[in-house]
Amino acid sequence: MLDQSHKHVTCENCKTRGNSLFKSFCGEELEGLQSLKSCSFYKKNQPLFIEGSIPRGVFCLNTGKVKIFARGEEGKEQIIHLAAGGEIVGFRAMFSGEPYKVSATTLEDCNICFISKSDFLDLVDTNTTLRNGIMKELSTELAERATFITNMAQKSVRERLAVALLLLQDIYSDEMINLSREDMANFVGTATETLIRLLRDFKDENLIQTHARKIEIINRAGLIKVSGA
Repeated sequence: MLDQSHKHVTCENCKTRGNSLFKSFCGEELEGLQSLKSCSFYKKNQPLFIEGSIPRGVFCLNTGKVKIFARGEEGKEQIIHLAAGGEIVGFRAMFSGEPYKVSATTLEDCNICFISKSDFLDLVDTNTTLRNGIMKELSTELAERATFITNMAQKSVRERLAVALLLLQDIYSDEMINLSREDMANFVGTATETLIRLLRDFKDENLIQTHARKIEIINRAGLIKVSGA
C-alpha cells in the first residue's frame, strides 16, 4: 500500500522541477499544476504501472529513482531507462491511445506526484511551452536512443558495462551507484554472473570501489577508455 504520511511538496518548492517538463511554469501556471496533482510515498520495488495496463496518467518524480523495463519472451527484464528526480514517467503513453509497452517500478523509496491523463492532456492542449517541450524531448530521445542502441550493439559486454557505469554515475550524481547486481545486469544486457565477474575485474584495475552493493567510480577517465568512447 502507498504511504500518504510523507511530507507534501508543493510545485513551487519542488527542488527537482528545474529538471522537468514543467520547469518554465510560474505564477498561475504553477498554481494550476498544484491543483491537479496528488502526491504519494512509494516504497522500494513498488510498481507505478505494468506492461499491458491502460495508462491512467503521468508520474512526476520528486525524489528517488524508477526503472523502466520491458520483458523478453522468456520473461527476462531489459531495463530501458532509469528515471531520477524531476523526470515525468509515463507521458509517452498518453498520446498513443494504447496500453503501456513497458513497466515502471521504484528502485528505492520515492516521493512521486500523479496527474491524471485527462488533466495532463488538457495541460498539453492549453500550454504551448509544455507542448513544444514534449515534442523536443520526444524527438531528441528518439535520436539519442537510436544512436545509443547502435553503439551498444557493437560493443563487448565489458565495454557496455563501462558505458552503463558512466551513465549511472550521472544519474546518481553525488551519491554512490546503488543498484542491485541483477538490475545492473538487466541494464547492461548480460547475465548476473558475468556482471559480477567484470565488476571484480574493474575493481582489480582500480576503476571502481565497492561498498557492499554500492559502487564508487574512482577512475572515470579509465572507464571512458574501457568504454571505447
